[in-house]
Amino acid sequence: MLAVVKKPPIEFSINGEGAKEAMDWLARKFRLQVISDTDEKVNIEDTDFYHEMEVNRSGNLLEAARLKAGLSQKQLADAAGVRQTMISEFENGRRRITGKMAGRFAKVLKIKRERLI
Repeated sequence: MLAVVKKPPIEFSINGEGAKEAMDWLARKFRLQVISDTDEKVNIEDTDFYHEMEVNRSGNLLEAARLKAGLSQKQLADAAGVRQTMISEFENGRRRITGKMAGRFAKVLKIKRERLI
């Protein structure tokens, strides 16, 4: 089986005895989307999930980097000198991340600016 957890974004594959039970347990704890429930290989780029994630790629990357850094939206906003609502708008695709803003976030998150644009 190939599955993804949307937030935080995790992609994983699980096979063998007990795979279904493991997926059922994960689905109770996370918002899980099973992409394929067969042992057949699936190209992630051909899935609806991938296309959905690509629509707001920079926002999804910002959110993932923020979560990895262990920061709340408010903490990132304060450190970058913006309002928390702006972080939410960036992460949800309602506002585009400019190069200047990407630089501010990258400095706080200790990542390369290019990862966000």
